[in-house]
Amino acid sequence: MVYFIGAGPGDVDLITVKGRETLKNADVVIYAGSLVSPEHLKFCKEGVEIHNSASMTLDDVIKVMKKAELEGKNVVRLHTGDPSIYGAIKEQMDELSKLSIEYKVIPGVSSFTAAAASINREFTLPNVTQTVILTRVEGRTPVPENEDLENLASIGCSMALFLSVGMIDKVVAKLRRGYKRNVPVAVIERATWGDERSILGTLDDISEKVKEAGIKKCAQILVGDFIDTEYDKSLLYDPTFTHEYRKGIE
Repeated sequence: MVYFIGAGPGDVDLITVKGRETLKNADVVIYAGSLVSPEHLKFCKEGVEIHNSASMTLDDVIKVMKKAELEGKNVVRLHTGDPSIYGAIKEQMDELSKLSIEYKVIPGVSSFTAAAASINREFTLPNVTQTVILTRVEGRTPVPENEDLENLASIGCSMALFLSVGMIDKVVAKLRRGYKRNVPVAVIERATWGDERSILGTLDDISEKVKEAGIKKCAQILVGDFIDTEYDKSLLYDPTFTHEYRKGIE
């Protein structure tokens, strides 16, 4: 059996209980060494076989999994954040399906939620926005034309950008054309790690602030009015609001 586990954004205690217990029992671990904290490996049992996927190809990863399956061993593929977001797990699962190797996915805490938590913000605010877009600007990996950052920004909702801080000028230019106004922006580098850094600004000044801080990778870009605006309180806790579990007062 192969388990794809989300290790969380950085802090080793943000892996799920199920994820850690599965990791403890693994015979073989393939972890994303360039992104996942090596502290997770301290929870592995003695004698575990460990592979750092930073230097491995897809074929290399599958070969390790296939060998472990033939030997009756359990494999953990430890990904950063939540593996369903930019985790490149679909291509691995497809290869395992061809080999009739069973697999399961154990979700994790994504860096976009960790980034919002680090600056004490909520993406969805009444009368501001009820939508969050997770995306990236095109680089060596293209994005579909209709998902161009400028088009998405024109919706005006909250946004979280992955894998884009190294192209901050390009990001700002596209966001400015999409939003058509100055909006709040936060850049959170290495959210939940010991050396986490957060920068708050707007489209007018965030690019300069990011460059001054020397942030070039491993950062979330959060964009939208939710970062700094007035909002309505939730109806759920309004004393005049009636719902299934409480009758509102008149």
